[in-house]
Amino acid sequence: MSQYALVNIACLPLRSEPSEKAEMATQVLFGDVVYVIEEFGNWVRVHCPFDDYIGWIDSKTLYYIDNYTESKNNTYYSTDSLFSWAINADGQRILIPAGATLLNYSEANNTFNMFGTTYQLTQPLNLYKATANNVIHLATQFLNCPYLWGGKTAFGIDCSGLVQIVYKIIKVPLLRDAKHQVYQGITINFIEEALPADLLFFHNEHGQIIHVGIYLGNNKIIHASGKVRIDDVDNYGIYRKDCNKYTHTLATIKRILNE
Repeated sequence: MSQYALVNIACLPLRSEPSEKAEMATQVLFGDVVYVIEEFGNWVRVHCPFDDYIGWIDSKTLYYIDNYTESKNNTYYSTDSLFSWAINADGQRILIPAGATLLNYSEANNTFNMFGTTYQLTQPLNLYKATANNVIHLATQFLNCPYLWGGKTAFGIDCSGLVQIVYKIIKVPLLRDAKHQVYQGITINFIEEALPADLLFFHNEHGQIIHVGIYLGNNKIIHASGKVRIDDVDNYGIYRKDCNKYTHTLATIKRILNE
């Protein structure tokens, strides 16, 4: 079996193995397109064209489509509020998290058409440009949201998920994990040269990239660690005032935006 499908619920775990007990490696959000590689019972192994992620999801939560034109450019629309509601002509409501993809979106009517049905968003969709100010505004919306390994919504999000979703909303596609995101953008050598919205990457004692956050300027970083939080950062790493110690060691800085 090999065909495309859409995710038709707010968020869906993508697991490392075809089992509810398997690790949740990431989540796919409402409107995300997946390419079905193989089936195993009620499970399907899928490839996510947006960020090249592969894993297993429950096939009951998919809406199969005949074809799909892959698009990683700025033609897609993503929701910007932490959560939005949409309603169809029958009064059915669906919950949509920030960073969800709205196919066939109409700016004139604030509607989108998916699964053969037209939905009206209950609040305006803000169309953010790719600027540092917008990155910071969107990232700070997630402040104090809980940390969740593999999470990509306000109910639970990890460090690279936060970065990916924020940049997706401004139509700048990034890969899913910090260890892959670190190869994107232009390298910046020192904190003193960093600009707001640059990505700061951190490594462990083995030199492996294990963490990422968004630079806010003035030696501050927003990142997901326990929760989405703002901490001090310098050329050594992240310093937590509440526990009076460095918690992450800086590896490199990457500039994604070219304003």
